[in-house]
Amino acid sequence: MENSDEYWMQQALKRAHLAWEQGEVPVGAVLVLNNQIIGEGWNQPITLHNPTAHAEIIALEQGGVTLQNYRLLDATLYVTLEPCIMCAGAMIHSRIKRLVYGANDYKTGAAGSFIDLLSLTGLNHQIAITQGILAKECGEVISHFFQQRRQQIKNNKKRGSIK
Repeated sequence: MENSDEYWMQQALKRAHLAWEQGEVPVGAVLVLNNQIIGEGWNQPITLHNPTAHAEIIALEQGGVTLQNYRLLDATLYVTLEPCIMCAGAMIHSRIKRLVYGANDYKTGAAGSFIDLLSLTGLNHQIAITQGILAKECGEVISHFFQQRRQQIKNNKKRGSIK
């Protein structure tokens, strides 16, 4: 069903695979308003030489351009991995209505797994959060990517060339 959280998370997963193809950590995001994608992104900090080029930031930037407004009221951001502190801050400033994410990030997640930035009561904007949508699939993409990366490093060490 095109308006379900699972459908939109599948769209975010497609963007995560684009990141993987570029050698980036496979995180994907889509920003949805009125049942339409108004922004999309996948991790590209290595490709773009930009530490802020996370999937969420790119999707939010595109949404702003699409709407010609830095306020993304009533939009929902779907992302395969729980957002970091930087991305959570950008979501607050953009005033999205809702965040939906797949896998928890216990090392840097800012929606409750590591820190709960989005639930601070003193913030001037509150975002509704739905977590765990297609969590298994989202988590597997990340896990398989890092398994592959570790194997490549191991193989390079065996050959005597570390990249």
